[in-house]
Amino acid sequence: MTNSAESFNGFDFSVSEDQQMVGRMARDFAEKHIKPHIMEWDEEQHFPLEIFKQLGKLGMMSVVVPTEYGGSGFGYLEYVTVIQEISKVCGSIGLSLAAHNSLCTGHILAFGNEEQKKKWLPKLATVEYLGAWGLTEANTGSDAMRMGTTAVLDGDHYIINGAKNWITHGKSGDIAVVMVRTGEIGDSKGISTLVVERGTPGFAAGKKENKLGMRASETAEMIFDNCRVPKENLLGNEGEGFKQAMKVLDGGRISIAALSLGIAKGAYEAALAYSKERHQFGQPISNFQGISFKLADMATEIEAAEMLLMQAADLKNRHQPVTKQAAMAKYYASEVAVRVANDAVQIFGGYGYTKDFPVEKFYRDAKLCTIGEGTSEIQKIVIGREALRGN
Repeated sequence: MTNSAESFNGFDFSVSEDQQMVGRMARDFAEKHIKPHIMEWDEEQHFPLEIFKQLGKLGMMSVVVPTEYGGSGFGYLEYVTVIQEISKVCGSIGLSLAAHNSLCTGHILAFGNEEQKKKWLPKLATVEYLGAWGLTEANTGSDAMRMGTTAVLDGDHYIINGAKNWITHGKSGDIAVVMVRTGEIGDSKGISTLVVERGTPGFAAGKKENKLGMRASETAEMIFDNCRVPKENLLGNEGEGFKQAMKVLDGGRISIAALSLGIAKGAYEAALAYSKERHQFGQPISNFQGISFKLADMATEIEAAEMLLMQAADLKNRHQPVTKQAAMAKYYASEVAVRVANDAVQIFGGYGYTKDFPVEKFYRDAKLCTIGEGTSEIQKIVIGREALRGN
């Protein structure tokens, strides 16, 4: 998108001064503090907690949190701008930034009472607490209503037993928002939400996953063994957890759309620059139609994905229903990221298959975007359901 006023489907998406400011700040930070280390972190699966502490000081770990709770007080348009700029350099850092902001912090912001917000949001804003969010389990990925993790009320405490899988910051997170079953299996009103702080007896980290991509973003199990959590850590009322999680996922899908778009832009910009520098048969390969057509497809799909993303972010900003638009943005942008990264590797040729050039990492990182926060197939179900309802 350019800095001039643009509109799509009735929405005006001119880039504000705040967006430009946070975009420059995120871009400068990524170039200086992230880019020099991305392959080292990737190879070693190193989770650079210190980077997130620095991002917290800059206000990028609490973009949409009101200033009264220690946040930056911006909206979703600024938030997705930050995610994009970071992800253009490293998808792993973008993913962790998104999970902390939109899932853990976002859930407490949306559904916590005033006491809970004052207790946890300032610490999340500065990354004194790193946040995690636990919904997925080994046997209940998209089928969340049949989760096996239970919480039984015992006096003034809930006793949690079970495990959560594929959790971003499952090992290093200081605080986790966890969905638990307090009612019957299969009943959407049988799920509740509890906040669990690291150090609580019975709360432990399990296996850290060895992943294809996003290797610098920690993914691990969270295990609960007779974990006693105070009753006042319940977010909202008992039985509201599933409904809460679905609303949080709307925002999470906007985050993954922004992550996807950042990866796509990073891969495209690398391929575009390389196509001008690489000469074959006495001319830049960008002169060849086979290459220019790939670049044309990449540029067009990126623009289309950005329009969908900004529409969803605008609706979220205005507290309008966003389920369909968030699913559309996430579905399309994630698939675009995979296609663009694939074509970027092809444009680089043999060099694109090596770790000396950035596109192989974009290629590996992009695939997760079609899986996390609901697979592409789940997004199609959501979009189809909303369309049939007339939304």
